[in-house]
Amino acid sequence: MICTVIQGRDFDGIEELLGRCEMAEIRLDGCRLSVPEISRCFSSDVPLVATCRLALFRKERPELDEVSALKECGRRLIAAIEAGAAYVDIEEEAPVSMVRRVCRAAAENGTVVIRSYHDFDRTGSVEELRSVVEKCRRDGADIVKIATMAQSEDDVARVMSLYDDAEPGTLLAFCMGEDGRESRIECLRRGAPFSYASVSVEECAAPGQWTAAEMSERVYGDFRFIGIDPGTTSDAGASATEDSASIGPIRMPASKSFAQRAIVAAALADGVSTLSGYTPCGDSEAAADAVSRLGAKVVRRDDVLEIQGISATPDCIAPEEVHVGESGLLTRLMMPLLSVLSASDVTLTGEKTLLGRPMSGVTEILSGFSVSVEPVNTLDPPEAVETEKSPGKDGVRLPLKVSGPLVPGSAKVSGRNGSQIISGLLMALPLASGNSRLTVHDPKSIPYMYITLDVMRKFGVKVSNEMLGDRPFIESGGDWSYCTDIVFRIRGRQRYASADFRIEGDWSSAAAFLVAGAVFGRVELSGLDTASLQADLSIMDILMDAGASLSQLDGSTGTIAVQRAPLNAFSVDASNCPDLFPVISILAAFCQGQSRIGGTDRLAHKESDRAAAILGMLEKMGVEARIENNALVVEGQSLAQRILTGRLLRGGEYSSLHDHRMAMALAVAGLGADSPVTIDDTECVAKSFPAFFTLFSSL
Repeated sequence: MICTVIQGRDFDGIEELLGRCEMAEIRLDGCRLSVPEISRCFSSDVPLVATCRLALFRKERPELDEVSALKECGRRLIAAIEAGAAYVDIEEEAPVSMVRRVCRAAAENGTVVIRSYHDFDRTGSVEELRSVVEKCRRDGADIVKIATMAQSEDDVARVMSLYDDAEPGTLLAFCMGEDGRESRIECLRRGAPFSYASVSVEECAAPGQWTAAEMSERVYGDFRFIGIDPGTTSDAGASATEDSASIGPIRMPASKSFAQRAIVAAALADGVSTLSGYTPCGDSEAAADAVSRLGAKVVRRDDVLEIQGISATPDCIAPEEVHVGESGLLTRLMMPLLSVLSASDVTLTGEKTLLGRPMSGVTEILSGFSVSVEPVNTLDPPEAVETEKSPGKDGVRLPLKVSGPLVPGSAKVSGRNGSQIISGLLMALPLASGNSRLTVHDPKSIPYMYITLDVMRKFGVKVSNEMLGDRPFIESGGDWSYCTDIVFRIRGRQRYASADFRIEGDWSSAAAFLVAGAVFGRVELSGLDTASLQADLSIMDILMDAGASLSQLDGSTGTIAVQRAPLNAFSVDASNCPDLFPVISILAAFCQGQSRIGGTDRLAHKESDRAAAILGMLEKMGVEARIENNALVVEGQSLAQRILTGRLLRGGEYSSLHDHRMAMALAVAGLGADSPVTIDDTECVAKSFPAFFTLFSSL
């Protein structure tokens, strides 16, 4: 990225420039800012570096003695950190007392510490330079900055050689002077997180510095960004930024995880329920059609569903067949529900990719409550129908016959195959004739179970629960990733009541737009709730860990903005949010260093074999990746490095494998490809987000 150095400006001048920078260093030693103005500046969405050189600050403030200047310099840096500075630059010769105070504030606020070394006269030997790098690291540097004066090509070569041993994204080394001018571009090619440029020729902070406009042209050329015009400070750049920003917030569709559960709960209720904020998609429409087959009446009015429930009780209906579309969740909700609601056996049918997806573990789990699930012979020979006893041992597939009745009781089941069948039992068991206890060992996708409980509670049905774990769980304060068991205590003979329910926006769909903004420019989204139970809200944590710039105004439901920033490798266990895997694998490809995404065992039976699909996609695009120890490992490079080295992702023809999440990830990848990415099946996004490509193309 290009970091524009801003010096000698007042607050209004800085604010005007920030609207035309992708990143900036604010020189607090020279800019005319009060501490309150510093706080306002550093609350910007633009990634900012706070710098205050003590010697230069004393020149600007000659009335201060050395001690007072030192305190004021530290005070200004800490004010910037507390306001949201992404980076703080502390010169290597700064007094220890100030360094400690500033580093402590940086650690408390998540600010990256740069320790910088400058030699305005010469470039030392390789040994001297390496010694400086090691000292900076010992002194608390997350990133080491080395800037020396070059008087020959050999000087530049010695500085550039420091990248040979550096961890990606942790070194920012270049040379000053005309001989060192090219090194300011070369450092990006070698993996520096950013490089410095000036606002104009007249405002160069050091000899040999490029202007932001010159560097932008040299680094990015005609590469197209979304929402910003990076590194440009000319009038033309301002107008481009304004035009790009006119897109406005993009509203996310309703969460199908909430919508499907709410539709089913409303259908079970006594009376008319109103579900607002509804947007149609394949899976949610399948739920509405399915409950209609159960006897519920569904009326659509704009973004509202009105559902007249069936006042569900045991054996209250007797449908011969229920169609679940392509929804794995709806299938698993219906199995236990039909076993308690129907007075006779029911056949579940589906379509498209669902017909090839095994329902792993459902027969074993449901048998604990006396429910039988068996394959139904189709036109294929009987021997072609796979069951859990067949060689694949993957699980039964649709069409299936569900036989009850569901008998309340106590059972301990494995959660290794996911949460959906657990959610079905949680919705069905309260309707049974007695109390039940369900213990889930090794639970996966835990947030989705709690979405189920949340929806049930809104419709008048309550289930108590207790999460258990070993010492790591206790020491973590209840981190879900360390949970070993969940115990659900379910009171029987409960009845669902009608409710007015607002369906929140979908974080799974938002993830593609957020990653696009974090890597390729700026995106604003509306309709989301950062207090959500949705597992894919984790995308916010993942992006923050990677270094993206995120902000939200007006509380947990306000507009969310994400903007480019230097991205570093991240490590995450995505076992509880497997739908994020495809798009965060693309994010990892543009993060400097080696990223690890754990939980690949959760991907085998999605709409595609996602682990194999993602690995194949990355390899075809030229990204080094592998699967080891249940994790996807991706070797990433920054966007600037990929552009400068000719390693943008490879365009061409790609298959989504009829998987909506893969199609969305491919669309994001296409923004950083060297030629168009053509997707064989884009219609598959209708399963969750029919308008995805229309909205995505607006970027």
